[in-house]
Amino acid sequence: MTTRAATSGTPRWWADAAGAAAVVSLLVVTALWVANRGVQDTLGGGAGALSATGRLTGLLASDLLLLQVLLMARIPLVERAFGQDRLARWHRWTGFGSLHLMLAHIVLIVLGYAAAADANAFAELWDMVVDYPGMLLATAGTVLVVMVAVTSVRAARRRLRYESWHLLHLYAYLGVGLALPHQLWTGADFLVSPLSRVYWWTLYAMSAGAVLVYRLGLPVWRNARHRLTVSRVVPEGPGLTSVYLTGRHLDELPVRAGQFLQWRFLDGPGWTRSHPFSLSATPHTGVLRITVKDLGDGSARVATLAPGTRAFVEGPYGRLTGESYTGGPVLMLACGIGVTPLLALLGELPYGFREATLVYRSRSVADVAFRDELDWLARERGVRVVHLHGPRAGGGSWLPRDLSGPGDVAALRRIAPRIADSQVYVCGPDEWTAAVRAAARGAGVPAGRVHTEQFAW
Repeated sequence: MTTRAATSGTPRWWADAAGAAAVVSLLVVTALWVANRGVQDTLGGGAGALSATGRLTGLLASDLLLLQVLLMARIPLVERAFGQDRLARWHRWTGFGSLHLMLAHIVLIVLGYAAAADANAFAELWDMVVDYPGMLLATAGTVLVVMVAVTSVRAARRRLRYESWHLLHLYAYLGVGLALPHQLWTGADFLVSPLSRVYWWTLYAMSAGAVLVYRLGLPVWRNARHRLTVSRVVPEGPGLTSVYLTGRHLDELPVRAGQFLQWRFLDGPGWTRSHPFSLSATPHTGVLRITVKDLGDGSARVATLAPGTRAFVEGPYGRLTGESYTGGPVLMLACGIGVTPLLALLGELPYGFREATLVYRSRSVADVAFRDELDWLARERGVRVVHLHGPRAGGGSWLPRDLSGPGDVAALRRIAPRIADSQVYVCGPDEWTAAVRAAARGAGVPAGRVHTEQFAW
């Protein structure tokens, strides 16, 4: 199921243009603040300096909040330029940056207003919340944004199920929607300049439009057109299940091997929660396949799906594709369920006979899946399959304990002597993937030839 939309390469200037636009937006905000006597008020000291600095931190916080929305609005141009794993990291960093600036804005503005009125800071804060237009909404929005930020801290994420975290994270949209309007009504930097109003209204419209079009409109349209339905469910191994899906006009769905989609199965309670599952077979006309490991409530229910169950998908997402592959040796390294997108890629990439190597890391021989497909790839396309079993070695190594003697880089060179000339594709848990990437770079693989996709949330 290969289409022009799915196979066209991503222009390199897309990433540069998107990054430049983000930087320019922050410069524009700062320039608007300067134009509204921000520097003079700051240099004047006293209450005016506190308020002026508070205005700047508030403007930057607002800009970053809207950029944060755009980062995860699923805009195809941005997704293809950066990949969702990188966007998720930037989204997190931008979120924490905007939160700190927002808190600084609140403190500085309250202190500045209190100093100007010679009033108690806590009394001034209360008056602002109760009396100023939009401030009650802004307070509620700030509370929601803080809640989302707290649950995004790594220690908190580890204590939450993915489904719970995902539901809480959706409140970020409501928080942004409530926190920002007060500046439309009371913000000096918004009210004083027509140029400022044009800029902010444009940024608001772009952010809201991106969410409506790409998070809501496009998925609804695609699902109405393609109507994905479960065809059959096949056990693949211990806790591992494959789901085959059919639909209409699937040759027009712009998905390719290595990508993943967000899946919802309309089979009863819990259907509203989406889960990221990669395609585990090369997409071809009429059929899609995903393979899911039982890791929680959402993934466990996949094994109980009945034929005929409708699926609702968002995507496709991910840059772990062959769009940059032009030939030559291929090395793929998979850990556990990470083999699924690489198996799909092995079926799609046009490598020569005996030019591809798959390193398949699993806990034991019993955990190896897709034996028949791996045998077919070895026989028909000359793929060399290297199995690595057993517990991992310590010290951040990607190797099993009993094979860690030579070291990560030496072992990689021994497995794939042509690694420095290879395109390297890696999929697995975060720490394991990072260790493989470091070993590949140490073995002489340029950064642009190491392709990874990480699904940690």
